[in-house]
Amino acid sequence: MALIVQKYGGTSMGSVERIKNVAQRVKRWHDNGHQVVVVVSAMSGETNRLIDLARQISKEPNAREYDQMVSTGEQVSISLLAMALNEIGVSAKSMTGGQVAIRTDDSHTKARIQHIDDTQLRAALDAGMVVVVAGFQGVDEKGDINTLGRGGSDTTGVALAAALSADECQIYTDVDGVYTTDPRVTSKAKKLSKITFEEMLEMASLGSKVLQIRSVEFAGKYQVPLRVLSSFDENADGKFDDDFKKNVGTLITTDEGDSMEQPIISGIAFNRDEAKVSILAVPDRPGIASSILSPISAANIEIDMIIQNIAENGLTDFTFTVNRGDFDKTLAILGDNLAEIGGKEIVSNNKVVKVSLVGVGMRSHAGVASKMFETLAENNINIQMISTSEIKISVLIQEEQLEKAVKALHTAFGIDREDGESKVAGL
Repeated sequence: MALIVQKYGGTSMGSVERIKNVAQRVKRWHDNGHQVVVVVSAMSGETNRLIDLARQISKEPNAREYDQMVSTGEQVSISLLAMALNEIGVSAKSMTGGQVAIRTDDSHTKARIQHIDDTQLRAALDAGMVVVVAGFQGVDEKGDINTLGRGGSDTTGVALAAALSADECQIYTDVDGVYTTDPRVTSKAKKLSKITFEEMLEMASLGSKVLQIRSVEFAGKYQVPLRVLSSFDENADGKFDDDFKKNVGTLITTDEGDSMEQPIISGIAFNRDEAKVSILAVPDRPGIASSILSPISAANIEIDMIIQNIAENGLTDFTFTVNRGDFDKTLAILGDNLAEIGGKEIVSNNKVVKVSLVGVGMRSHAGVASKMFETLAENNINIQMISTSEIKISVLIQEEQLEKAVKALHTAFGIDREDGESKVAGL
């Protein structure tokens, strides 16, 4: 018998019929003798509907009341799923974040989990019940509801798995695992049976949307085995055996396996939401980077890649990237401060993308960067910026060359599917 925490997102909970399908899946796990805690999101579209209602009342809703309202979407989901389980003979109990006693700080809309009291959860599990928990929420020491930010149900699931020392936390999505890259870009993308927390963190931060970054951080910190699998795959039938562990979904773990068999590159991530900004001919003096970036950081705009050229005649060019959504705001801030900075002019481009190779195998293999650059050159793709870490190499290229770059790199590093077809579960 295993203790399993399962998380189902809004798509899986998108209709009464789909909720019934989730109930049948949970029943199979329960009938196989496993203890099951289920974390669910609001039904697809419900959180957006609630947010729209709030915006109709106020452009800047009171944060406490906002959290009080948007957290109700999950309350509907947990009740419906518990009803569906009881209807098919599985004793089930729904619990909000507050009823579980998920304690958070008091940062409305972006709270962090501080502590979980597992007493009531364990009592219900020991009584043979399935516990259905509302994701995305907790309560602070005053008893106020706080939400964890969009995608926070993943974090709720991982946190509960950590608190319960669960055998595994399973994140059910509309894809059947983590792929070497987005299968919509290349049909030769293949599903990974296993990936490390480090690699998954890099891929999530670089644009892969499969998992929320905070949930991966949490899982890595508390050593929670984390599996991504499809809520539409009927083969995941509740038998937590070696065949399941090897073949179903993608396991995210600390184990890097045999370094001799570890692929150099595990995946290719990309981010379309990039914009590049350059300030030309700024004085090459101590503190110039701070004078450029401090006003931008003060506006809560995150900086990504940064390059400062070698100085000539006491002047240098300074280039960095921001999220495309912050592009106009960044240009306005720089424009207001250009005279003080001392730059000649601002040159910008919001039609760029970042493409990244990710793999722990880079630690023990030289020549990855040169092979990446050669491949892009052979395909007439110009590199505008480069950044690296121990297990990642990122380049900035023009947006229209994204698909060509990903396909070429995917083939060059030998991670294509042999049959050329990715089998991604869909709606």
